[in-house]
Amino acid sequence: MLLSLKVLSYLLGAALLILVALVLVTMQPVLQKEVFMDGRITVNPDTLQHYVYHLSEELPPRSGDVAHLNQSAEYIFDVLKAYSVDVSYQLFEVDGITHKNIIATFGRRSEKCGTYIIGAHYDVWDGHPGADDNASGIAGLLELARLFSETDIDCPLQLVAYTLEEINTGRKHIGSYHHAQSMVDNAVRVEWMLSLEMIGYFSDEENSQAYPLSILNTLYPSKGNYIAFVGDLNQVGITRSIKAAFKGSTGLPVYSINTTTRLSAITRSDHASYWAFNIPALMVTDTSFNRNPNYHTANDTWDTLDYQRMAKVVEGVYYATLFHTNSHTE
Repeated sequence: MLLSLKVLSYLLGAALLILVALVLVTMQPVLQKEVFMDGRITVNPDTLQHYVYHLSEELPPRSGDVAHLNQSAEYIFDVLKAYSVDVSYQLFEVDGITHKNIIATFGRRSEKCGTYIIGAHYDVWDGHPGADDNASGIAGLLELARLFSETDIDCPLQLVAYTLEEINTGRKHIGSYHHAQSMVDNAVRVEWMLSLEMIGYFSDEENSQAYPLSILNTLYPSKGNYIAFVGDLNQVGITRSIKAAFKGSTGLPVYSINTTTRLSAITRSDHASYWAFNIPALMVTDTSFNRNPNYHTANDTWDTLDYQRMAKVVEGVYYATLFHTNSHTE
C-alpha cells in the first residue's frame, strides 16, 4: 500500500512537471530580464489614423478588381519611397493576372547577420473597409518605415506589403508565399519575420477576449487589452527574446503563444508562408476574430480602432527589431 502511494505521488509529480513545462512552452513567460532600449521615439496616433482612414475609406475596396488593388499598392509604394531609396514591386501572376507586393529595404548588408522582415497584407475580404484587417497592419508598416529611415541599423531589413492574403485558392498563390520563396531562391538568410496582422482593436471590457480552445481561458486574460505574439513550437526562443524587448519598451500588455500548427488559428496570416520554407516567423496581432466582432464585416471601420494603443504596438515592434539587429554588433 505504501509502495503504491509512493508510486502514485511520483506519477502525480511527473504529471505536474509536464503540465508546468507545457504551460511554460506555450505561454513563454519572460523569465529573463526585460530589455530596456535607450532613447525615445515618437509614434503619432494621428498619423496611424490617417493611413487607416485613407486605405479603408478614400481608396477603392482593396479586393476583387486588380486595378483597385493596384491603387492601394501605388499609395503604399509612394509612402515607402519617401523613407527608403530602395523600394520596388515584386510582381507575380495568379491565373494570368499580375499582382504586386511592395518591398522597402533599410539597413546595410553584413556578414554578421541575415535579413529581418516585417510584413503586412494590404488586401481585404470581400470588399469590406478592412480597417483593422488589415489597414492597421499597413499603417504600422508605413510608420515603421519612417522610424527606420531615421535609424542606423547594421543588418538588412525589409518592410513588405503583401497582396492576396485573403484569397481562398491556396497558400502558394498569396503574396507572402512568393516573397518567402524568393528569399530561398536567392539564398537570402532570414533571421526572422514578423507579420503585422490586425493590430488596432482593443477592449477593457471583461470577457471581450475569446480563445480557440476553452483551456486557454484559464491561462490568458478575459480582457482584450493586449497584443499577442503567435508562433509554432519551432519559434520558442525567438518569441521569448522578442517579447522581452517589446515589454521593455512599451507599457502595453503583451502575451504570446507557441503551439502546434494543428491549431489552425495560429496559421491564418502571412507568417505561415515563411514556415513553409523553414524560416522563423511570428504573427503580431490583436487576435483578430477572437476579439474584434467586426472581423470580415462592413463594420470594420476606421473609427472602431484604438490608435493610442496601436502606436504602442508600433513602438514595441520597432524596439524589438532594433534590439535584435544591434545585438549582432556586440
